[in-house]
Amino acid sequence: MRAVTIERFGDPSGMVVTDVPVPNPGPGQLVIETEAMGVGGVDAVIRRGTISGYGFTTGLIPGSEVAGTVTAVGADVDHSWTGRRVWAFTRTGGYAEQALAQVGDVVALTDGLSSIDAVTFGSSAPVAHFALAHAHFTSAESVLVRGAAGSIGIAAVELATRGGASAVGVTTSSVQRGDRLRDLGATHVLDRAGSGDPDAPASFDVIIDIVGGPDTSEFIDRLAPNGRLVVVGAVAGMPPADFGKRLISAFQQSRSVATFSLDTIPTPARDAVRAELFAAAGRGELHAVVHDILPLGQAAEAHRQMDAGTVFGRIVLVP
Repeated sequence: MRAVTIERFGDPSGMVVTDVPVPNPGPGQLVIETEAMGVGGVDAVIRRGTISGYGFTTGLIPGSEVAGTVTAVGADVDHSWTGRRVWAFTRTGGYAEQALAQVGDVVALTDGLSSIDAVTFGSSAPVAHFALAHAHFTSAESVLVRGAAGSIGIAAVELATRGGASAVGVTTSSVQRGDRLRDLGATHVLDRAGSGDPDAPASFDVIIDIVGGPDTSEFIDRLAPNGRLVVVGAVAGMPPADFGKRLISAFQQSRSVATFSLDTIPTPARDAVRAELFAAAGRGELHAVVHDILPLGQAAEAHRQMDAGTVFGRIVLVP
């Protein structure tokens, strides 16, 4: 079968299309004939080689989520999965015509949700949902989404709006993106530095930070008293080593900073929320924003667009 492998970590040219063996399901696994593959920020971080401690080596097939039809299951897996349309979190191995997944990381899809929409929404919306919960967001609080043009950011904007936020600020790179985010519920559009809208609140109760990097400290300063900043991504790299000084220097503001990973959510809770979000998307209450649909062989082009910062929503690969 055809798959995209990382032959050299770094820029997107290190990804190549190659023939690899069809996977065989082991205990607790199933094989999915892919109809759509989500291209996410974590894929780009892995491809750049900037993430350590996970044992990634050349020859790796990237791709953390797919949707398609189950074609085979492990001996200990319920055979009723065979032939069902599913969304699956694969961790790696998703950029392929067939992908392996653990049965606990698979959710059945209804006919009302396309495979393309499923991989646009399946990981990002639960991250946004649980990140807001991790921040203890409540109705009538103000929310700022830093780096709102990606699929996690868009979901956070819609979910904060749906949850009764008093204001939903976003940071993004252009007026055009800001207009699209307003259509999705944003009330204030800021530039990447957090300025540019004189009517925006001076501080926010909750900040969902998908960017990270050296400017993280500047956004700690935008927290209201008792404000909570939750880092869910680091596409701009690690925060400065001394970012904690910003918290201590504003000690009397009782601000806090946390990280969040979906890995910490028990599988039953994660799957239940994902099913609810899929249902809401099927009803048109939430939106899976697709930037582009590209063939599997253009995975490198998808990553070039992500590196250039031109993607609004998510790029989806199809076999």
